[in-house]
Amino acid sequence: MSRPEGLSVWTEMVSSHMPHLTKPQAVVLAMWSYGIALTRSCGRRTVALFLGLLLKQKVGTIEQRLREWCYAAQDKQGAKRQELDVTGSFAPLLGWVVSLWSGTSIALVLDATSLSDRFVVLSISVVYRGCAIPVAWTMLIGQQKTTWRHHWLRMLRQLRPGIPAGWTVLVLADRGLYASWLFRRIVRLGWHPFLRINQGAKFRPFGQARWYWLNDLVNQVGMRWRGRGTAFSSYGRRLPSSLVAWWGEGHHEPWFILTDLAPEGCDASWYALRAWCEQGFKCTKRAGWQWQHTRMTDPDRAARLWLALAVATLWMVSVGTDLEVGPAPDMQDIPDLRDILGLMTQQTRHRRHRLFRLGWLWLLVQLVTAHPLPLPRRLIPEPWPCVPQLWPSPMFHPLEPAYVSI
Repeated sequence: MSRPEGLSVWTEMVSSHMPHLTKPQAVVLAMWSYGIALTRSCGRRTVALFLGLLLKQKVGTIEQRLREWCYAAQDKQGAKRQELDVTGSFAPLLGWVVSLWSGTSIALVLDATSLSDRFVVLSISVVYRGCAIPVAWTMLIGQQKTTWRHHWLRMLRQLRPGIPAGWTVLVLADRGLYASWLFRRIVRLGWHPFLRINQGAKFRPFGQARWYWLNDLVNQVGMRWRGRGTAFSSYGRRLPSSLVAWWGEGHHEPWFILTDLAPEGCDASWYALRAWCEQGFKCTKRAGWQWQHTRMTDPDRAARLWLALAVATLWMVSVGTDLEVGPAPDMQDIPDLRDILGLMTQQTRHRRHRLFRLGWLWLLVQLVTAHPLPLPRRLIPEPWPCVPQLWPSPMFHPLEPAYVSI
C-alpha cells in the first residue's frame, strides 16, 4: 500500500538533507521523526502503533524496523545490515539548519543534561528564538567518572564542515565547562568563544601591571565592564583574551565572560542566549518528546534515537517560525495569525507561546483540515542584544578600563 502523501514528502526532505545515509536509514529516520512529531512521544511502541494505523501495516513489523535502526550492526538480523554512525549526521544536520537560516551569524551552546542516573548527554545546540536545536551530542553512562574533553573537541571538529566560511559563530558555555583548551580549540576553528568563568579569578587589563579580582571590576547591580588583557594570574593558566562583564537586574551575581572578540564589539548580555538551551532540553523531555520515559539503557542506541528527536525538533521550530514571525510575501499558503495568537510584543519581549508548541499545533491543524503538510522553510533569528556605549567614569582611575552604571 502506498504511503500517505505527507509522510512521502517528509521522507524526501529528510533524504535530501541527510544524503550520507543509506536509503533504508533515511526512510526509517523519516518514519521515526514523523511519528515522534505527530504523537509527541519518542516511545517506540507508541510511534509504531501510530505508523501501523497510518500505513495499515503490522505494528510488530514497524516496531522491529524502528528498534533495529537504533541497534549496532552486530545486533541486527540479516547479513546486509548496516550500522548507523550518528556522528556522521552532525555536520549534515547543522548544514540543514544553516540552509534555512536568515543571516550569517549563529550561536552554539555547549551544555550537559542528565536522565536520572542512567545517562549524561553532552550536547551542542543551535539556540534560536527561545529554544534550541541539538546538532551534536554524546551519550555517556550516568555516574561513570570520565573526562569530557575528548568528546567536546571531537564534536566541535565534526560540526566545522556544517558552517560556511565567513560566518560569525558564537560558542557559549557555562562556567562549569570552562577550560583553556576549549577556548583555544574554538578559536582555531575560526569561531568565537563566549565562555563564562567563576568570579573568584583575576584579570590584568592590557597595559597594566596590576591584577584585579573580577569582583572589583563589577561589584554592583547595573554595572558593566569590558576590556582586553590576561585572564588568570597563575603562570600555567594565563590566557590573553577579552573580558566582558555585567551584573543585570534580577541576577544574584554578575556574569564574567572570556572571548576573543574585540571588547567594543560584544557585550556580556549576549550570554543570555545560553539559557535557551535549557528550553531545548525541556522540549526533549516533558514539554515535548517525553524522552524522560525511555527505557533504553544502551548509550549508543539512545544516541541514535536522539537523531530522530533532533530532526523532529528542527521541523517544529521552523514551522513555528512561520506563525511567530508572520508569513513572507511569497508564502500565500500561510495566514497571518499573530493577532489571534497574542504573541510577544516588541515592548515586553515576552514570548507567550513556545515556538516548538506553535509548530506542533500548526502541524496538527494543517493535517486535520486536510491541508498540505507544513515543512521546514526558514529560520529567522532574533537580533543579538545591541552593544551599549561605554564612557569614562570618575569612580575608576583614568588609566583603568571604563565601565558604566545603567
